[in-house]
Amino acid sequence: MSAVFGSNVLAGKAAYITGGSSGIGFGIAQTFIAQGARVAIQGRNREKLDQAVDALGESALGCAADVRNYEATAAALAGASQKFGAIDILVCGAAGNFPAPVLGMSANGFKAVVDIDLLGTFNTCRAAFEHLRKPGASVISISATHAFQPYAHQAHVCAAKAGVDMLTRVLALEWGGYGVRLNIISPGPVDETEGMKRLAPTEESRRQVMEGVPLKRFAAISEIAGLALFLASDAAAYMTGAVCVIDGGASLAGYRRLGE
Repeated sequence: MSAVFGSNVLAGKAAYITGGSSGIGFGIAQTFIAQGARVAIQGRNREKLDQAVDALGESALGCAADVRNYEATAAALAGASQKFGAIDILVCGAAGNFPAPVLGMSANGFKAVVDIDLLGTFNTCRAAFEHLRKPGASVISISATHAFQPYAHQAHVCAAKAGVDMLTRVLALEWGGYGVRLNIISPGPVDETEGMKRLAPTEESRRQVMEGVPLKRFAAISEIAGLALFLASDAAAYMTGAVCVIDGGASLAGYRRLGE
């Protein structure tokens, strides 16, 4: 990463990442800290959060809260801001997923994913606004190609991510005057994430997913984190409202069923 961006690109900056105790969020936290930022990560599981903070080191702060709970998220953000000062980078990365056809999914199952992904993004952005550096803050929503590409057995995720994309773009319009930028990262299949373990649990299903990717491989978490670093940096100072697809060309192939 330093070979591309140099070192300490985020020196002196403070970041807040929901879903930061594992997967893509944790990878982004690692990258931001390596580039000089102080990082607060929010997660629901205190034990898992503490383990992540221990792994990230002294530049990390753990905030235990559920993004579906506005008051808890607001309190966590206020605590991080009190410790770090104004938040320069906000990453909305909390997400839920499980494969199920619509006829095999309960209303509660559908609602759970929409609440974590979409409501959680709203809660995080709304509660964070007063703590964001203005002007200068960068807000990044971790979405997915599900937002514009339908996948069977993923109706809940497709609906939630489409909402995340549109919410983020609306906020780019509304908050641009404050000097706050909002952009979207839409990954395709990313290796070593909980989502891919659920969607492609066998070697055969992994092979079939990769066959649908023109680059014939999964993304590494570090590659998603690299894009987040770019969007958080001054190199992207004139970017807002952008949907940044990083999927190895998978969405070019049109409709397919993940994990089959």
